[in-house]
Amino acid sequence: MFSALQSWLSQQFGPRSLGERGERYAARYLRRLGYHIVGQRVDMGAGELDIVAVDGRTVVFVEVKTRTSDAAGTPTDAIDDPRQHRLTRAALAYLKSHGLLEHAARFDVVAVTWPDGVRIPNIEHIRDAFPATGRGQFFS
Repeated sequence: MFSALQSWLSQQFGPRSLGERGERYAARYLRRLGYHIVGQRVDMGAGELDIVAVDGRTVVFVEVKTRTSDAAGTPTDAIDDPRQHRLTRAALAYLKSHGLLEHAARFDVVAVTWPDGVRIPNIEHIRDAFPATGRGQFFS
């Protein structure tokens, strides 16, 4: 029992990975913009959705990429065609499972650059970053 409690406390309050910190910061940033966050780290089987939010009447699927620097490329460079296909499949599964197929949807990217020792990271928010992609999809 004590071991389970210790594990839970470590997960809740222990040091977070760079990616986890970036996602939490991105969610706070989006809330300040007026987005309503309805899910984080949503596993749809077809892929994981970092953040699912509502902006006005639009369902927004937000991919968060966090890096300590741009030395190996910008965070947005990691969102290649295969990743866009996976995100599209996961988003479609989410919309279907929640009965939201008739609602507008889009993909945003939040790139977080958080150098070591810096308290507040740099945020780049790209609205409508890419179109839904893939074969057999009814997205345009």
